[in-house]
Amino acid sequence: MRRIKQIGDWVIPIVVGLVMALIINQFFGMQVIAGSSMSPILRNGEVVYRLNKAKVRHNTVISFYAQGIEKNQATTAKTIYVKRVIGLPGERVKYTAKGKLWVNGKLISQNYLSVYQQKQGTLDPQASYPEAAGVKIFENKEFTVPKNSYFVLGDNRNISNDSRYYGFVPEKKVIGVVRAPFWAAKQVQVNAAEVD
Repeated sequence: MRRIKQIGDWVIPIVVGLVMALIINQFFGMQVIAGSSMSPILRNGEVVYRLNKAKVRHNTVISFYAQGIEKNQATTAKTIYVKRVIGLPGERVKYTAKGKLWVNGKLISQNYLSVYQQKQGTLDPQASYPEAAGVKIFENKEFTVPKNSYFVLGDNRNISNDSRYYGFVPEKKVIGVVRAPFWAAKQVQVNAAEVD
């Protein structure tokens, strides 16, 4: 009996710890930003946290699995991209030649971007990537985000490989909403999102 109690004294804390870790992992995660497609808001190597069950809104920064979406670069099942949500499922998106973003006929602020990134950075296509099917951003024409999908862009748009090139991100690929810790220099631009 004493032997069973001794085993229980060290097994029970391990089991409880594993169960707690699994529960926490369902709702919360950490990740490291790889690349500069979100700079200067999020920099290469910066550590952010992720809320796996948070609601996705306009201007929310999300992480998602790129495999099956990405058409221009090699990916694996573990490749994760971080981009900003511009269009929600079913929304009509139009980007004008003056760099203005309209969603469902409403002007959406892009105050997290420089004027250059709003205009040339967004509207001058990269020569190496073709425009994705169904996306009309370079033609300044309205297009509709498909059901259960998102239209996403990187903040460093002149180099970002995003929905302009690989198309819409299915909801089922989204891991969670990215948040920067309160001490991060640009945390306001990451953590703020338009409230519906």
